[in-house]
Amino acid sequence: MKRLKRILAVLALLLFLVFVAGFFFVQHLKPEYEGERPMPELKDSVTVYFDSYGIPHIYAENEADAFKALGYVHAQDRLWQMELLRRIAPGRLSEVFGPDAVENDKLFLGLGIDEATRDILAKINPASPAVALAQAYLDGINQYIEEGSTPIEFYFTGIDKTPFSLEDVYNTVGYMAFSFAMAHKTDPFLMEVHDRLGMEYVAELLGNSPSNTTMIRTFDSRFPADSSHRLTAEIRELLRKTPVPALEGSNSWVLGPSKTKSGKVILANDPHIGFAQPSVWYEAHIVTPGYEKYGYYLAGVPYPLLGHDRNIAYGLTMFENDDIDFYTETTDPQDSSRYRRPGGWGTFEEIEKKIVVKDANPVRFRYRKTDRGPVLNDALKTIKETGPVSMSWVYTQGENEVLEALYGISHSREIGDFEKAVEKIHAPGLNVMYGDAEGNVAWWGAARISMHPDSLSTKLFLDGATVEPPAPVPFRNNPRAINPPWGYVYSANNQADTIQYGNIPGYYLPENRARRIEALLEPRNDWDLKAAMEMITDVTSPVNPEIVRELAAEIPEADLDGEAKRMLEALGQWDGTADLDSKESVLFHRWVYEFLRGTFRDELGADGFESLLSTHLVKRLISPMARKAESVWWDDIGTPEVVEDKQRIVRQAFQKAVASIQSDFGGYEGDWGWKDVHTLEFNHPFGRVESLRSYFNVGPFPVNGTREVINNLMFPYDSTGYYKVSAGPSTRRIIDFSNIGESMSILPTGQSGNPFSPHYNDQAEMYLQGKFRKMLLEKAEIEAQAKSILVFRPGE
Repeated sequence: MKRLKRILAVLALLLFLVFVAGFFFVQHLKPEYEGERPMPELKDSVTVYFDSYGIPHIYAENEADAFKALGYVHAQDRLWQMELLRRIAPGRLSEVFGPDAVENDKLFLGLGIDEATRDILAKINPASPAVALAQAYLDGINQYIEEGSTPIEFYFTGIDKTPFSLEDVYNTVGYMAFSFAMAHKTDPFLMEVHDRLGMEYVAELLGNSPSNTTMIRTFDSRFPADSSHRLTAEIRELLRKTPVPALEGSNSWVLGPSKTKSGKVILANDPHIGFAQPSVWYEAHIVTPGYEKYGYYLAGVPYPLLGHDRNIAYGLTMFENDDIDFYTETTDPQDSSRYRRPGGWGTFEEIEKKIVVKDANPVRFRYRKTDRGPVLNDALKTIKETGPVSMSWVYTQGENEVLEALYGISHSREIGDFEKAVEKIHAPGLNVMYGDAEGNVAWWGAARISMHPDSLSTKLFLDGATVEPPAPVPFRNNPRAINPPWGYVYSANNQADTIQYGNIPGYYLPENRARRIEALLEPRNDWDLKAAMEMITDVTSPVNPEIVRELAAEIPEADLDGEAKRMLEALGQWDGTADLDSKESVLFHRWVYEFLRGTFRDELGADGFESLLSTHLVKRLISPMARKAESVWWDDIGTPEVVEDKQRIVRQAFQKAVASIQSDFGGYEGDWGWKDVHTLEFNHPFGRVESLRSYFNVGPFPVNGTREVINNLMFPYDSTGYYKVSAGPSTRRIIDFSNIGESMSILPTGQSGNPFSPHYNDQAEMYLQGKFRKMLLEKAEIEAQAKSILVFRPGE
C-alpha cells in the first residue's frame, strides 16, 4: 500500500510539473504588450500604448523609429500570417505543408511574381523614403524574430523563423494582386464553352449590356461624362488550398458636405475578402511630430492600404478591370523553341526552379516564358499536353512602383499629392476612395489600363501569332469622379460608365449593391455617423424580389399544392431582407440554385457547372436569366425527346426547393430560418484538422446578410442548401470629419493572430451583431484607456 501511495504521489508530482511546464510554455507564447525593450539603432525612445482591443498607438520622435516599432508589434501578433503570405508567390508552401502543396508552388512560380520582384529590387533606390521606411519596418520584424517568442504554428510545422527582406514585401503584394484578379477564374472556362458549344452560348454568359445595369458615374471637368472550364477548375482548386484568403469585392462611399448633417465629409469602406483567422487587417496608429496615420496593414507590408488622419481618409474596393490576357501560342514546326509574333519569331525563355518539399525530395520545376508572360502548360496539369497557352499580366510587366504608391498615399497631405500617388498604382486595379477635412470627395479607377480593339474579346484566348499588344490608356483618362455635383462618390465593384476610350473590359459585379447604395444615398442630405453605421450593415436586396416576381410569373397557380402556394405567396411579399429569421431567404437561394442547375448543368457537365458557380459571371446572370423569355440554355440536351423551355425549368426548380424545405424543416411553418442554414466560421489553416478546429478556428456562428447586399456575405452555391460564408467585410470603417476622434471600425475576429492572446477573437461578437468600436486618435483618451504600455529604448 505504501508503495502504491509513493507511486501515486510521484505520478501526481509529474502531472503537476507537466501542468506547470505547460502553463509557463503558454505564457511564453503570448504576445508581450508591456515592459521595456532595447532596440538597436533607435534615435529616441518609442512608446506604444495598447488600447482595450490590442491596437497599438505608436508615439515616436521620427518616422524611422516609429516604423521599427510597428514592425516589432506587428510581428508579435501576426508573424505566422506574415510567414505564410511571403511564401506563396515564390513557391515555398511545400517547405511547410509537404507534397500536398507542390502543385500550388508550381502555379505561383509559373506566374513569375518572384522573377518580377527580383527585377524590381535590381532597379529600386535604397535611399528613397519609401524604401528606407520599409527597411525600418523590416528591421523591427527581424528584431522580434531574434528575441521574441515563437508562435505555436512554427512548433507544429517544424520550420524555423528567418529574417524578412524587401523581397518578401514585394512577393506578398504580388500574391495579393493575383488574388484580386478574376481572368484566371473566368477566361479558360469561357474558352471551353466557346470551343464545345459555340459563341452563342458564350454571348449569353457574358450577359447584360452596360445599358441594363447601374454604373458608377464618372465626373471630370476635362471630359464631360457620357450620361478551358477544366483549367478554371484546376486553378480554382489550387487557390482553394492556399492557406490565406483571397480578395473578393468591396463597398465604399464618400459623402460630401452637401450630403451630411454636419457639412463635413463622411467616408465608409468595407473591403470584401475571404474570411480566415487571423483577420486580414492589422490596425495601428502612428504619431510623430511630422506624420500621423491610423492605418490597416497587410501582414508584412509596411504601409497601410486603408487609413485616415485628421486631414484625409481613404479606402479601397476592387476595380474589377481585366488586367490578364491569355494567348494561344503558335510554335515553329521546325524549331519548337520559337513562337510566332505578328512581326516575326520569338524564343521561349527557359526557367528552372527547385521546390523544397517537407519530408520528401526536392522537386525540379521548369517553365517557359514568352515576351508576354509565362506558359501555363508547364504549371497546370489539365493543359500539359495541349498547345502552349501564355498569360500576360499587367502586374509583372513594366515599371512597378507599388511601394512608392503606398508610401505616397499614406503620406499625402492634400488631394493633389494623393492623386499623384494613386497614379503609380498599375496592378491590381483598385477603386481608390478619398475624402478630406476640406470637403473634397473623390474616386479614381487606379490601374494601368490598356485596350484591345473592340473586335477582340479579351474574355477568350487571343491568338499570339496575330494579335498586336494592346494600346495603353494614359492615367489622366482613367475613370474618376472628383467633387461631383451630386455630392458623393461610391463603388460596389460595378462598372464605371464610359470614358473617352470606351467601356473598360472587366469582371464587374452586378448592380445589386450599387442600386441599394444609390437608393439610400440619393434622397437624404442629413447623413451622420449613426446613419452611416446602419447603412454599412444593411441586408436588403432591391434585386432579389424582382427575380422572384419574374420566376413566379412562370408558375401557374393550378400547379401548386397548399404548402407550395403558401411559400410562393410569402416570397411574393418579401422585401429582400436577409435577417436571421428570414424563411424567404432560404427558399429564394434554394430556388435560384436549382434554377441555375436546371439551366446550365446539362450543357456544362458537373465540373463545368462548378466552374461557372465560382466566377462573377453567375452573379451577373441570375437577374437577366430570370427576365429572359428565350435562351439557348433552356433546353436540356440530356432529354432529346423533349425541348424544355423556361417555364418547365422554373417550375421544376421551385418544386425541388419546396421539397428540400419540407425535408429539412417539415414545411413553411415552424421555428427555422436563415439562421439555420447561413453560418460563418473563421478558419485557421490548422483548423482543417478536426482535433485542432476548436482551438484555432472562431465559430461557426449564424449570421445575417447574404450575397450582393451591402453587408455582403458571400458563399458558394451547392446542392446541400446550406450556405457556409466564405468571404465578406474584412473590416467596417466609418470616418467622420465632423468629429474625427469618434470615427468607428470593427474587425471580424480580433487584432491578434496568436491564439493565446486575449485579442484573438474579442471583436467577433460585436462584428456579428453589427456593432463598432472607436478608432482612438486623441492622446489623452489613448493614455486613459491604455491597457498596457510597451517602451522601446535605444540600445543593443
